Amino acid sequence: MKIVFQVLTVVALFFAIWFSLEKIDWMTILKVEKVTRSTEEKLGDMFWEMFDKSGKGIHTSEVMIPLDSILTKICTSNKIDIKKIKLHIIKSDEINAFALPNNHLVLCSELIISSEDEAELAGVISHELAHLQLNHVMKKLVKEVGLSVLISMAAGESGGKIIEETAKLLSSTAYDRKLEKEADIKAVDYLIKANINPEPFANFMYKLADKELNAGKHLVWISTHPGSIERAKYIIDYSKGKSKNALSILSKSTWDKLKENLKEQ
Repeated sequence: MKIVFQVLTVVALFFAIWFSLEKIDWMTILKVEKVTRSTEEKLGDMFWEMFDKSGKGIHTSEVMIPLDSILTKICTSNKIDIKKIKLHIIKSDEINAFALPNNHLVLCSELIISSEDEAELAGVISHELAHLQLNHVMKKLVKEVGLSVLISMAAGESGGKIIEETAKLLSSTAYDRKLEKEADIKAVDYLIKANINPEPFANFMYKLADKELNAGKHLVWISTHPGSIERAKYIIDYSKGKSKNALSILSKSTWDKLKENLKEQ
């Protein structure tokens, strides 16, 4: 009986210490948060500069203004500081979108062209925006690359090849399923608050999944977001009964003109 009591005491003490340690803000004490924030800013700008220098960046007002309108609607409806989000468009035949550190959100031209309407595109934008707002980008980098390597890159102590490969990691590899579901659910919340129907977002994933076998490498967004059909189903289930009357952000003529301008780039 005495031994049992001692064991229970040790177990209770263990959990008491563990609970106490969990409450300590180690990120602040060790100043890791400050380091990673500074590193994130440098890495994000570095990665985007690499993409932009490739000559693929699209900066024309005919393209940027309507896309800014969609992003602004989502951000203002969800109290996200639009000034902190850096939206970029690149000329690419890949159906893809991805987030970079320091709130860089990148859309490939073919993704926009392949979207049937603004609601489909708004779903993808909301998903990538959720990755940024939930700090998934840095979590992924720290997990897969390591904080010390990231700090080294930000300090200019790593070669261009390492920076290039790390940027490619974000643009062409998947987050784990837990983070993807978090981003999906948050994206639906963003869409609903912005009076954008979330169903087209699910339909977009269904549509791309159907095309995947024929399109191969060009469907990067689907290949980096596994389980698309399953995800489309829970997006629809989660959004049931929550959708409000959908409101258009762009006129049909503006949307069609946007796609025409991208095809001409």
